[in-house]
Amino acid sequence: MPNILLVDDEGVVSDVLGQILTRLGYHVEIASGGHAGLRMFDGRVYDLVITDILMPEIDGHSMARHIRSSERPKTPIIGISGTPWLLEGNMFDSVIAKPFNIQALRNAIDDAMENGSKPRKLTESQEQNQGLRGVSTSPLLAT
Repeated sequence: MPNILLVDDEGVVSDVLGQILTRLGYHVEIASGGHAGLRMFDGRVYDLVITDILMPEIDGHSMARHIRSSERPKTPIIGISGTPWLLEGNMFDSVIAKPFNIQALRNAIDDAMENGSKPRKLTESQEQNQGLRGVSTSPLLAT
């Protein structure tokens, strides 16, 4: 059973997502924000990290930078955000825009678990067309 670290500062969101992921067969540990997420990531091995991107103090970008510079830089990271246009760099393996359906999340998890960490980046032409230079994304943004 894959071990997932879920990081979100909104308690209702993390509780609901945690319950759904548990019902889908994943073992989920919930961090109530970026500080707790960093401590938990450093203290245990996770197969996957799902993090909100916009959080106070330690945001999803900081979480991703920390993971990519840690002893486990290939840990897959899925970003979830109501503001996906605020992404920086290409540290996320996929990003799902809120609100999202559970199948989109499940697809992103399955892809990350099967393929490992392969942060995605828009092509130059996609960046110019969408005005999102340097943004990590996934085909799941369209769903």
